[in-house]
Amino acid sequence: METLVPMERIEKKILLIRGQKVIMDYDLAILYNVETGALNRAVRRNLERFPQDFMFQLNDEELDSLRCQFGISKGKGGRRYLPYAFTEQGVAMLSSVLRSRIAVMVNVEIMRAFVRLRQMLASHADLARKLAALEKKYDHQFKIVFDAIREMMNPPVPKKRPIGF
Repeated sequence: METLVPMERIEKKILLIRGQKVIMDYDLAILYNVETGALNRAVRRNLERFPQDFMFQLNDEELDSLRCQFGISKGKGGRRYLPYAFTEQGVAMLSSVLRSRIAVMVNVEIMRAFVRLRQMLASHADLARKLAALEKKYDHQFKIVFDAIREMMNPPVPKKRPIGF
């Protein structure tokens, strides 16, 4: 099935902020092929549709953290306001605010990415539970095997390049 935006591209835009999976307004604007200002104006015209659990504005500390993590520019001529983060429900509500055909189609793909991410997290938690149950069931001899499996479940630690020569 042909999609407007590859699933991997959408999944990379999903961040964890304040304990919630969100997509930033500027990333949504790129996905929807609209300007960030136009997206935010449409949201401001319909603020009653976007309560705090659908959308929230980042504070200075959170923005600085994003800049450090992703190298977001602090240059002049950029944003005048702190960016907004949209939860899964907020993204779903955007389809009623942005009425273009592309926005609706991209919105479907974003919803699928959120569902896929939720399924992956659930299967990972299920695997950890099953491993713990097996570990309790079998004796001490298999501790090394279980430790090795647990180690493989952890994401690899990125290697830092040395500074200097």
